Amino acid sequence: MATLQEIESEDVFNSTIKNASPSALLVLYFKAAWAAPCAQMTTILQTLASTYPDDFNLLFLSIDAENLPDVSESYDVTSVPYIVLQKDGKTLEAIGGSDAAKVRSTVEKYASSKSSGGKAGLPPALSATAPTQANGATKNLSQYAPDASDPATAPQYSSDTVTSSKEELDARLSNLVKAAPVMLFMKGTPSAPQCGFSRQLVSMLRENGVKYGFFNILADDEVRQGLKEFSDWPTFPQLYTRGDLVGGLDIVKEELDSDPDFFKDFSVKTESGGPGIAA
Repeated sequence: MATLQEIESEDVFNSTIKNASPSALLVLYFKAAWAAPCAQMTTILQTLASTYPDDFNLLFLSIDAENLPDVSESYDVTSVPYIVLQKDGKTLEAIGGSDAAKVRSTVEKYASSKSSGGKAGLPPALSATAPTQANGATKNLSQYAPDASDPATAPQYSSDTVTSSKEELDARLSNLVKAAPVMLFMKGTPSAPQCGFSRQLVSMLRENGVKYGFFNILADDEVRQGLKEFSDWPTFPQLYTRGDLVGGLDIVKEELDSDPDFFKDFSVKTESGGPGIAA
């Protein structure tokens, strides 16, 4: 029976795609370790793959969206789970969310009638679905980094900071989200993003000439965990303007699609960069 193949590197991905038959149907599954719906989607796809024989012209590939950011960006992945069906280098359809029935019916729609016909029971679908995907992932990132001479926009904190009470933490977070007119809470720093989603958002801010402060949530677990509850937004990156949450990468893309001047009030394209926060 077919299996869900874990792709460990970009080289392995490129080799697998290159060696696949032009008539093969590829099911590309983008996931992230922190996203709870991905755990169930992994089970769904493992079960679905097992209904097809080994010699069936169908490949199920599992890709960590953050560990392989260039691959993710090439498929415009902005949230997970995200599934792309591809044949002969062309995208047939993309599915966001955790709807097991939709995933199965879509795969079967594009698969040949030579399917083994097995109908193993799939786990029930989750009610949550991913936000609508926006087209056109940003690529060719510039090496943005705040100047050393720029003033800090918030107090410095580290992972050694003594654990705060909830009131103290909320007060700290309230100050952090307002530390600059535009604040980005990301994995890594603008010059060295640690996930593909953070990298894309940094690039979008850079291309729109936005001067912004940033906070590396990987350097402070108290902020990382506390901000999820504070903002009622479970994932990163998170972008704030004037202290108000805008959202993650997908929401920012939607805002720009509907209003190209969304960042106009914060644009300083005559300057080379914005202030940063040492985290």
